[in-house]
Amino acid sequence: MNVENILKTDKKIPLKSKTLIHFLLVNNAVNAALNAALKPHGVSLQQFNVLRILRGQNEKPASLATLNERMVTKMSNTTRLVDKLLLKEYVERKVCPSNRRKIEIRITKKGLSILKKMDESMSKAEDQLLQNLSDQEMEQLNILFDKFK
Repeated sequence: MNVENILKTDKKIPLKSKTLIHFLLVNNAVNAALNAALKPHGVSLQQFNVLRILRGQNEKPASLATLNERMVTKMSNTTRLVDKLLLKEYVERKVCPSNRRKIEIRITKKGLSILKKMDESMSKAEDQLLQNLSDQEMEQLNILFDKFK
């Protein structure tokens, strides 16, 4: 991916700018591929993330704060994401019996079933996105990405 060719410029782009532009281009490509993989299932990448978090709870409920804290993409509209998943019957929401101000959210059997299908689609998308990288190159990238924390 040559940034100068993509931007259709003859000028040499400074290294820092070129690096950040590469990040943006890769981010766009990844988001497009993952969203395309989820489109047949009728969920967004953020909704998929919520379902995975809930599955990881191993049948224990999660609060909206827990979901928001664990989201890959931090959002202020977690309530709206959960509402959409409720309409699809992928999650259930209940008031906590011991603290009526707390809302408990769990994934349903239907949610687990559709999530398993989504996992297959996402795995194919991941394979396609990363097909040109060796395991060693992915390890190196992850070491570099860890420097951004």
